Amino acid sequence: MKKVNSKVKHPEVFQLANTIAEAATDETKHEDKPQKNQAAVELGRLGGLKGGKARAESLSAKRRKEIAKKAAQARWKDK
Repeated sequence: MKKVNSKVKHPEVFQLANTIAEAATDETKHEDKPQKNQAAVELGRLGGLKGGKARAESLSAKRRKEIAKKAAQARWKDK
């Protein structure tokens, strides 16, 4: 939604005018989103369900510790 002049007592007038102008010129702001390939969505979901756990299992304890330290430093850097 666009910002409306706060001094105007009835801002919905501008919204109505905008709607009428769009209808008259056949212009719409809403574009159709491209359809997703359902098979690809399902495959991505399957990988996402096991992603973090599978990665953690594949890492060594030493590497997990390094990652955790780096994350903690990043979290507390500005405090």
